[in-house]
Amino acid sequence: MKEYDVVIVGGGLAGLTAAIALSRKGYVVLVFEPNQYPHHKVCGEYVSNEVVPYLESLGVALDKAGAVPVTDFQISATSGRVAQTKLPLGGIGISRYTLDHTLYRRALEVGVAFIFAKVSSIDFKNDIFQVRAQSEVYNSPIVIGAYGKRDALDKSLKRDFSFQKHSWLAVKGHYRTPDFPDNLVALHNFPGGYGGLSKTESGAVNFCYLAHYDSFKKYPNIEEFNQKIVAQNKNLRHFFHESEALFEKPLTIAQIAFEEKKPIVNHILMCGDTAGLIHPLCGNGMAMAIHSAKLASNCISTFFESASRDRTVLEQEYSKRWNTTFKKRLWYGRKLQQVLLHKKWVNSGVALASVSGKVLRYIISKTHGKPII
Repeated sequence: MKEYDVVIVGGGLAGLTAAIALSRKGYVVLVFEPNQYPHHKVCGEYVSNEVVPYLESLGVALDKAGAVPVTDFQISATSGRVAQTKLPLGGIGISRYTLDHTLYRRALEVGVAFIFAKVSSIDFKNDIFQVRAQSEVYNSPIVIGAYGKRDALDKSLKRDFSFQKHSWLAVKGHYRTPDFPDNLVALHNFPGGYGGLSKTESGAVNFCYLAHYDSFKKYPNIEEFNQKIVAQNKNLRHFFHESEALFEKPLTIAQIAFEEKKPIVNHILMCGDTAGLIHPLCGNGMAMAIHSAKLASNCISTFFESASRDRTVLEQEYSKRWNTTFKKRLWYGRKLQQVLLHKKWVNSGVALASVSGKVLRYIISKTHGKPII
């Protein structure tokens, strides 16, 4: 039986960021991740500048990894009408393939341990966690759950959303296209969904979209759905016509849940998408995952430094910080999605935004935070 100060279940953005932060402070950290790095993930691959200074403070230089500066935002209605504005903060385009691998290498540099295996159970007894993977048990006083949008662990933890069916699926691919601007992140609507386009460090354009299953199930495959539904937006039709797919087949995730989640479950501190998933249209899910890792690692450090090591205080403080930082942004994300799925509303909204960039910048500001250090 092996013991660690902190065990992190999931080696995505939140898990890796928390691991780096805690290991730099001298704690012995173990990360469980099912897949070897590097690997692709379904993701919008745009990171708000909200978190770039914080990553730099951890020794993660994304400019050296080839991240592409993004300054402009474009949105189109299903009709194809477009509105565009400058992003209040701006951001960067970088693939999860490169970003996660960059964080992983930094985590190794600061002494984080990794086990590439799937966790089968997490039990909390006598103020200690027992994490089981591959018939081995690992003990720790602290566990961070950072395993993503949905996992078998959610059912074992009796999280309500894991027992329900959900109507959203996400599709992602990389494309070679000649005329997509480096500095642009674009959001295009189509019947029953919407998708984002942004340039990555490799020069490829990432196209990741969210579709309602009721719309998707009428077609035998993704290619036909793209041609018959997604391409109804003339901007996306042009993109498909001018682009070459670089993946043998797109990556997909089904059963995506956007319902409100609890940041603490069975004393586990949940981070990133595991704690709450913001709609892709808001463009800052990656930043929120990294920001949540900062909140968790700061609370954990305070816990270890306290003479009392009061777990109740730790959990209350993390819940408070999570809700203060993200609850309103998640609420705005849910409301914005309702607007985008209503054809008349989104057409009117884009028409208004095309006249006044202030409207679009105001909406963006409601789902983004301020730069953190």
